[in-house]
Amino acid sequence: MNKWLKALLFLVGAAILTRLIPFSSWFRILDTMVHELGHAVMTLLMSGRVLSIELNPDHSGVTYSMLASGGWSPIIVSLAGYMSASLFAILMFYGYAKKKQATGLITITVLALIMIIFFVRAGYGLWWLIIFMIVNLIFYFLGEKIRNFYYLLLAFLVLEESVVGPLTLLTMALTQPKQAGDASNLANMTVLPAFVWALLFLLFSLWCARLALQLFWKKR
Repeated sequence: MNKWLKALLFLVGAAILTRLIPFSSWFRILDTMVHELGHAVMTLLMSGRVLSIELNPDHSGVTYSMLASGGWSPIIVSLAGYMSASLFAILMFYGYAKKKQATGLITITVLALIMIIFFVRAGYGLWWLIIFMIVNLIFYFLGEKIRNFYYLLLAFLVLEESVVGPLTLLTMALTQPKQAGDASNLANMTVLPAFVWALLFLLFSLWCARLALQLFWKKR
């Protein structure tokens, strides 16, 4: 079977199965956390200032920041969100392949703590991060088998959302191009329309998903 077709079928199957797991929708906000953190880190690297980050129960998020006008900085920051989420999916499965689930779980928890300390001030996102950290620590101390299963579940949820997000964005870019989030921002700053940017995000996410699944299959 073609490797791309195999990866797509596996993604569809995993997406269907994980949605049958209770509270899986709640854990999918992890992808939003990584997405917004990607925007924030890139803003700081571009010598900008991050004012705050919001995480919402509908899996959306907003990073409020300030950047010097002009130049490539705003474009790079807008690219960082979806690309960070896709690359993070690879990192999650790399940790699984290297049997570093415990380290990976602690790393995710530390990222959530960083979000609380520096970026998320109040609202739903703050409570989600606090509860998420507590849940992570509980699973960390429940034993290796349960911890590894929990880590793999998070990895697949991140992987799916890293693809579903750009796919949803592409739909928005085709139907409501002015409300397509990062794709709309990039369209306003460049000559390319929103649907082209959304398509590029989707293709990048599929490429990353295939690499992540190769790590999973290699481990098995």
